[in-house]
Amino acid sequence: MEAIELVGDLEKKITQIVSEILEMDEQEIWEKRKLNFFKDMGLDSLLALEIVASIEKRFRIEIAEERLRDVSTLEQTISLVEELLA
Repeated sequence: MEAIELVGDLEKKITQIVSEILEMDEQEIWEKRKLNFFKDMGLDSLLALEIVASIEKRFRIEIAEERLRDVSTLEQTISLVEELLA
């Protein structure tokens, strides 16, 4: 299988966070970036909170709870962080 390149530094950092918490390979996480964390990747609410806390700490941002309701994929997570950093 051909490796898919991560686009940029932000994508790499967020993928790394998710990879560490889900104990999955970064490449596998990136290939599944459009899949639903909960339905397709086995994420539960405790792991989701751990991912959010790690992202907030790493990027020094605060993600409002109501914003999380619209985020269920890695791609959406990256977009949200990009928006909050802008």
